[in-house]
Amino acid sequence: MSDKIFNGLNDKQIEAVKALKGPVLVISGPGSGKTKCLTHRTANLISNSVRPENILCLTFTNKAADEMQERIGHLLGRKYPTNLRWQFINPYVPLIGTFHSVCLKILRREIEILGYGRNFNVLDGDDQTALVKRIMNDIEIDTKRYNPRIILSKISGLKTELISPDNAPKNDFYSQLVARVFSQYQHQLKKMNALDFDDLISFTVQIFKTRPDILEKYQDIWQYVLVDEYQDTSHDQYQLIKLLSQKNKNIFCIGDDAQSIYQFRRADIRNILNFQKDYPEAEIVMLEQNYRSTKNIIAAAQEVISKNKSQISKELWTENDHGHKILIKETLNERGEANFVVQNIVNLANNGKSLNDFAVLYRTHAQSRAIEEALISHGLPYHIVGGIKFYERKEIKDILAFLKFINNPADAISFERIINIPPRGLGNAVLEKVSQKNESNIVEAMAQIIDDGLAPKQTNSLKAFRNLILDLRNRAATEKLTQLIKHVIEKTKYEEYLKSLSETKLAYENLEERSENLRELLTVAKKYDAAGNPSQDEETGLAKFLAEIALLQENPVADEVAQKVTLMTMHASKGLEFPNVFIVGMEEGLFPQNRAIIDPKELEEERRLCYVAITRAKERLILTHTKYRSIYGSTESNLPSRFIGEIPAHVADYKFFDFGNDEETINYL
Repeated sequence: MSDKIFNGLNDKQIEAVKALKGPVLVISGPGSGKTKCLTHRTANLISNSVRPENILCLTFTNKAADEMQERIGHLLGRKYPTNLRWQFINPYVPLIGTFHSVCLKILRREIEILGYGRNFNVLDGDDQTALVKRIMNDIEIDTKRYNPRIILSKISGLKTELISPDNAPKNDFYSQLVARVFSQYQHQLKKMNALDFDDLISFTVQIFKTRPDILEKYQDIWQYVLVDEYQDTSHDQYQLIKLLSQKNKNIFCIGDDAQSIYQFRRADIRNILNFQKDYPEAEIVMLEQNYRSTKNIIAAAQEVISKNKSQISKELWTENDHGHKILIKETLNERGEANFVVQNIVNLANNGKSLNDFAVLYRTHAQSRAIEEALISHGLPYHIVGGIKFYERKEIKDILAFLKFINNPADAISFERIINIPPRGLGNAVLEKVSQKNESNIVEAMAQIIDDGLAPKQTNSLKAFRNLILDLRNRAATEKLTQLIKHVIEKTKYEEYLKSLSETKLAYENLEERSENLRELLTVAKKYDAAGNPSQDEETGLAKFLAEIALLQENPVADEVAQKVTLMTMHASKGLEFPNVFIVGMEEGLFPQNRAIIDPKELEEERRLCYVAITRAKERLILTHTKYRSIYGSTESNLPSRFIGEIPAHVADYKFFDFGNDEETINYL
């Protein structure tokens, strides 16, 4: 049994797996076998006569929990039925689950202490938002001025910090407003015998703190607590872990402070940095051997992360070959950058590489647009992880529908999409009347219906909508395309409409990203501003723009093939690996982002993000930056990212843009 548990482990992994008693912190660098270490350590506990039901493993995803369960069973020569995982205490299986799922199990047994019934419901995000909006309406807070989702996020933040409604800060008008809603929100939840996801952890902590006898019961059950991805824990999760492990001190945490990139999700890097302060007797094990990447890639990552001051010192190393040097390429602009990336993918694919071997990473979703267009023009299928293809994003489709209808007043599909964006109270009955009147010119059909008469409110709404379209059509005849798009967004109050979608799945956190996408649409449109005077040109800039967009979207192969290039943000890449990785947009202001340049903590988080991105690469790493970048509708000239300057020169090849010789000059100047 023990041979199987320790087989294939290096010395440091064996040290971690054998550390069975007391507090242990394992700093597990990228590609160092974190999951293997965690599962082997659990299996070793069981093989050393620790009862499975005395072991608790906390993870961040159900997928990770399932994978651990399966691996532990394999190591011990047991096959656990999948239904055992859902049992609370089982003599054959350790409890492995997410923080929320474990707390849910505890509360089903203990929540009556807080005055709730055991049959409580857990509200999803939409239900939470609907409740907050109802409360705001009841206490006469304007939901258009104060977004319910933002209020809900503030409440969530307070709960994560274990702050009750009574103790919520009331330093200014806005915090007082949040506190009022918070108080009513908790009151209504209790009245409905309902909890939200934040309550699952905060209520469990509350019970443990106020009822030492109940806490001790669970401390006696879970004498060994293991925590995955410890660098991603928030304050409430930290308190839960600390309470459960304070009696037996058998706390085993594994993670990497250098990969703490979720501050925006309330992850607190101090939890892992202060582990030794919390547990002075802790054993620290460093997993620094990387099995994933080449020596050159590891050297680059190590040098970049070494510039951070708030970190646990580590020295990544690998027995892999030096491999290819890191290619750092300067291009003229984002189109040249995209074509350079795609041409390299084509060349490598022609030499036997699978398209699945390639990942393109960027800082923000809006950057995917240029890469997508280059991939489409080369006929290469792709998929976006954690996002939607640029021209399939709601906000882009909405504005394009306005433009299509402005260009062609017979476009019934676009008309149906935009007639109620923003909501105007014009439903299917109005749509049906319009289609019956004049299918070749819907603008004229609207005029006829207005003359025929509708309910007063509908008549006013339809009249206002028709006037809006007429105004935009007049502007389209004389204005540049970018100016027209700005007017569409402004006249329709589209960004206000996005903010008002508080009862849909559109979380307010995505508003900044969606606004960036709208601005990126202006970048696409900019090249059509010089399409010529519409009166002298047979096709307007608007028509040319819409035609090209339609051609770009005609890509039926992309979703049908097994091999695809992967596009994703750097955040979405955490935990993944690819033989060939491109990191685009390596420029000051874009990566690191502008706000990070003036905030040392934000800058260190950006550097950790760069470290994560670099260490996704196994064989080839290519970084690109541009001399000029048209983004969000304007052209910028930024310095190369400071992170490029932190990469050791001896592991990199630099290719600078040459106005005289570079092929991009011919294509794009």
